[in-house]
Amino acid sequence: MPMPMRTMLLRHLSPASALPNPRRSPASSPQRIPARARPPPLHSARTTALRARRTPMAAGETGASVSVSAAEAEAESTQAFMPDARAYWVTSDLIAWNVGEQEAASVCLYASRAAEMGLSPSNGGIQGYDSKVELQPESAGLPETVTQKFPFISSYRAFSVPSSVDVASLVKCQLVVASFGADGKHVDVTGLQLPGVLDDMFAYTGPLGAVFSEESVSLHLWAPTAQGVSVCFFDGPAGPVLETVQLEESNGVWSVTGPREWENRYYLYEVDVYHPTKAQVLKCLAGDPYARGLSANGARTWLVDINNETLKPASWDELADEKPKLDSFSDITIYELHIRDFSAHDGTVDSDSRGGFRAFAYQVLRVDLLDVLHCLFSSVSQADCILEPVVQASAGMQHLRKLSDAGLTHVHLLPSFHFAGVDDIKSNWKFVDECELATFPPGSDKQQAAVVAIQEEDPYNWGYNPVLWGVPKGSYASDPDGPSRIIEYRQMVQALNRIGLRVVMDVVYNHLDSSGPCGISSVLDKIVPGYYVRRDTNGQIENSAAMNNTASEHFMVDRLIVDDLLNWAVNYKIDGFRFDLMGHIMKHTMMRAKSALQSLTRDAHGVDGSKIYLYGEGWDF
Repeated sequence: MPMPMRTMLLRHLSPASALPNPRRSPASSPQRIPARARPPPLHSARTTALRARRTPMAAGETGASVSVSAAEAEAESTQAFMPDARAYWVTSDLIAWNVGEQEAASVCLYASRAAEMGLSPSNGGIQGYDSKVELQPESAGLPETVTQKFPFISSYRAFSVPSSVDVASLVKCQLVVASFGADGKHVDVTGLQLPGVLDDMFAYTGPLGAVFSEESVSLHLWAPTAQGVSVCFFDGPAGPVLETVQLEESNGVWSVTGPREWENRYYLYEVDVYHPTKAQVLKCLAGDPYARGLSANGARTWLVDINNETLKPASWDELADEKPKLDSFSDITIYELHIRDFSAHDGTVDSDSRGGFRAFAYQVLRVDLLDVLHCLFSSVSQADCILEPVVQASAGMQHLRKLSDAGLTHVHLLPSFHFAGVDDIKSNWKFVDECELATFPPGSDKQQAAVVAIQEEDPYNWGYNPVLWGVPKGSYASDPDGPSRIIEYRQMVQALNRIGLRVVMDVVYNHLDSSGPCGISSVLDKIVPGYYVRRDTNGQIENSAAMNNTASEHFMVDRLIVDDLLNWAVNYKIDGFRFDLMGHIMKHTMMRAKSALQSLTRDAHGVDGSKIYLYGEGWDF
């Protein structure tokens, strides 16, 4: 019998017959197919019974009195439910929960694959579950391996999971633990945080993302909590769905192999997964966390072989031999630079290249004016008059060359990976009328008001809103679709190296722009909900790093960060990495990153890893 499924239709995919065009359609709110009636949602028994809530009025609604039926109240309460998660499934056989012996004389684990659980309105008991497992108190408490990884739960009680339990299947379900007093009455219930058990059972070091061979392309996605994964291939960056292919799972990794003709297709993963923020099983559409190419605004992943010769500027493979000399890290001097600021108003750069990667490599052939005048007004015949054009860089690059000659060693580029906040499609940008601004008196508020009015639609942003770490930002490329962002980023690095400057990349691994099952800028949290973000002891996402703190203490987050650094060091020949809020990243992640980068060799990787430098705000910042 088919499993009931709540389907979340995200803005970058609807049925094939009604696909929105990501290059033309504005972002719209996600829509949900109404779920059939189900039991009231789970909530802590410490709270009062669920009360009906009225959702915020949509545009056009009036404030007139509204009568809400019992069915509507239950449906609205169900949709408003946001469960907490105060228990931790830390290893395959242990669950930790901060409950006392009196309030938890016995504890049970409940699971529902279709997320149908709720509290019985008659007796407060749990209903709608597929399986129930009685947990046994572990008198020895949590082992040191657990308390070292999660020191903040070291005082929690430990409960053992029977060895007969199919843990790999249960982590795909809606899960709760419930406690009962000595009298057998229900006392408390909460959800579980799963990163510990996922690391214990599904830590993975094999291939992820796209892997190319001479005759085939394979895709690999780590998603151990997913109930199903498919890949949707599209007709170009904005066209309809061409085909959908099912992936097969092996120990938490979903894979599929297809023909080499898949190369250069655009795709998204369709992930059927229980998402705790909605307490439902949803069908989420997400880009590839290991993407190496994207369409505009990251609406789709571009299936690209980053080693393809067509993506390399002339002499790219020889750039390691052209790297500026660096005898010691103590010799480093750094100039911080915003890519758009560098050339947005530079008249020596053509208008199509200003504000982007191409401005760094932009050159023109110029003829000296004095030579022209000499030919025009001297007695030398035109046949004997030879004008020799000179290749000249932009004013900005000439300035950087002077700084290099004066001892500057590195240019620190503000975030240049794919971030939110700037539309990749330049025709959508808005600008203030500078002529109008000039007419306002100096003490006027009108200038600031004009800037604020368009600040969400102009092309300026520092870039600390990470979406996907492994791909250059499309708004800085001449074309956000296809190969331009890759080629032009490499040309920028090459041009800076050739004037004696190494390149520092500003990396922002401490937080994500978005989380949850909705929205184009949420990627990781759609694929393994609750894993990539750091949550507090109630299950709420921490936001101390700005928003959506990442959890580098989790094995696959640590791995993604290190893999991404290697991607930039090898594929874009970055020389030093500056870590934003480095103190939010685990020390062992930084040490692993340092070791992995320093192991790179010129012969094997085209990079001398011993010259790559890492820095950022420390752990005592």
